[in-house]
Amino acid sequence: MYEHPELIALVRDGGGAVLPADVPVALPPHAQLATLPGRRPLGLDPRTGSVVEVREMKLGKRTVRASAVGAVLPPGWTRLALPAYRTSSVAPVLPQWAYTAAAWEPRLGHVAYALHTDLRRHWDPAAHSTPELPGLVSERLRRDDNPLLKQLARCALEWRCFTAQNTFYVRDEGAIPASVGCNARCVGCISEQPPEGPPSSHERMEDAPDARRMAEIGIPHLRDAPGRTMISFGQGCEGEPLTRAHAIADAIRRMRNATSRGSININTNGSLPENLDLLIEAGLDACRISLNSAHAPLYEAYYRPVRYGFRDVVRSIRLAKKRGIYTALNLLTFPGVTDRQGEMDALCELVGSSRVDQVQVRSLAIDPEQYLAVAERTSAGGPPRGMRTLLRRLRGARRGLVIGNFARGLAERA
Repeated sequence: MYEHPELIALVRDGGGAVLPADVPVALPPHAQLATLPGRRPLGLDPRTGSVVEVREMKLGKRTVRASAVGAVLPPGWTRLALPAYRTSSVAPVLPQWAYTAAAWEPRLGHVAYALHTDLRRHWDPAAHSTPELPGLVSERLRRDDNPLLKQLARCALEWRCFTAQNTFYVRDEGAIPASVGCNARCVGCISEQPPEGPPSSHERMEDAPDARRMAEIGIPHLRDAPGRTMISFGQGCEGEPLTRAHAIADAIRRMRNATSRGSININTNGSLPENLDLLIEAGLDACRISLNSAHAPLYEAYYRPVRYGFRDVVRSIRLAKKRGIYTALNLLTFPGVTDRQGEMDALCELVGSSRVDQVQVRSLAIDPEQYLAVAERTSAGGPPRGMRTLLRRLRGARRGLVIGNFARGLAERA
């Protein structure tokens, strides 16, 4: 990485390159810097006020081609701005990370335009992927031939899924993947992409576990795990768990027959309200429903739902609250889109009228241009107001609303 000797850093707000509206922070611990191939950085010339595309730089006697750089944030941080760059005609589709605007500041060194939105430490990267993890996985597999554990071992070791790792650490929130199929075709799906798309972040599991196998994972975790004792259906290596509601309901009943300890949660697209009701009847006590927008055209353009629509998602949110389970939204945020006036208005109306308990803000992991191509024709529109304004508006939409990045255990729920 090199600091340009003259140009001032710019960020992208969805419409183009602009001066940052926010003050950057020192690059957080465990953040990474990533090169953005085929994308040339943009900076502001302070003498002329013009935007300059940096094609190359002189470094001593060498001339090097320039590529833009973005930051990838650790858990608990929310992206405030996108990197500013111009894309060449032969640029590849970027891998699925949430690229954040990065720069250099003389006092702080490497900086990123980000906000620390969840201060809790249980998802600290330093406590995951530790040297003893492979041994814990091997020992668990030696003692237990459950094929679902073999899937979780891949997730823990190959893809570094923290929730899967917790299953082997026996702490906090553990994972139970349940479904191989999905009734959505998300543009940014992390487990299944078309040949022309980016490489998937995970491989989707091939065999759907039965209720007994899922319960055999959940029972010891709920019984023995310290901390935020929880198991969650709906993981990155699977499809939509509500499509397997009957098997999951059977697994939940088996777990609750064995122990009343801890929380049972589902991460879902909320597409099948009747199936969600079935799980609540079986003993589900929390759900996290994902959405990128509360504006139906943008939601459906990104999720590309099969035999359901945004109205079904809203029905699921309201059903969960009516049935008295802890209800969170998994809000996939994207600066320059999520913070537009029309999008904020629709989201705040949904949060206020549905009286959800929590909004978990998650920076959407996708090539920015992929998402902007979807949003430019389907967004609710309006000028971008900034991610900080979005968070303030959400807090005002629902008294007592929790905003963070992580699920809450039983003891953390108001």
